[in-house]
Amino acid sequence: MPKMTPGTLLRSRPKPRARWLVPAALIFLSLVPIIAGATRLTELSGGQITPDNARFFDSPTPVLIHIPTVTVYLVLGAFQFMPSLRRGKPGRLSWHKVAGRILVPTGLLAALSGLWMAVFYDLPPLDGPLLLILRLVFGSAMVAFIVLGFIAVKRGNYVRHSQWMSRAYAIGIAQGTIVVVTIPWILLVGPVDELTRALLIGASWVISLAVAEYFIYRRAQGPARSSRPAVQPVQAH
Repeated sequence: MPKMTPGTLLRSRPKPRARWLVPAALIFLSLVPIIAGATRLTELSGGQITPDNARFFDSPTPVLIHIPTVTVYLVLGAFQFMPSLRRGKPGRLSWHKVAGRILVPTGLLAALSGLWMAVFYDLPPLDGPLLLILRLVFGSAMVAFIVLGFIAVKRGNYVRHSQWMSRAYAIGIAQGTIVVVTIPWILLVGPVDELTRALLIGASWVISLAVAEYFIYRRAQGPARSSRPAVQPVQAH
């Protein structure tokens, strides 16, 4: 086993700036749905009805639930990926656990209200049946992942809990990924039609989940890599 020196320990720890890269990137992606939601709430409070927002005035409760819960879920959830916040003092709840008790209900409300709007609101322009199906599939998956994560933590399986919650958050944050995927397409190809819009939004969900699965795999491989000897012993002949 290689000798651990103070210098080695310092090098093995992530730098303070590196610890903030993941939550900072997630919050940056969250700005898109947060700004869009704030704009929608401003329209509702202003009382000016247009063809684009008439469905929200007809039934405002779901959107008034959806926007605040999505905002809390995305921003607060971004900090759950900081290892330093997972550790709490003996006898006290960690920040991670306290935030988790907020994230479970807000995540469920965000997903369920989104499903309600997808089913009962009139489809806006460029939103066809395929996009509706995709929203129902991924919205339902988000609800299922949060429930499975809650069940896992109640059973003391923290690894499974982290995996399911990461997948749920990946579906939520895909609203920001949509811009990253759609803008290059518009710049290189041109405006989207109904089918292209559905495929691009579907691709955004798939990409977000693929990234989540990559980090889940990396975390799972971490203990296995650290348990391997750095130098293979030389056998005597």
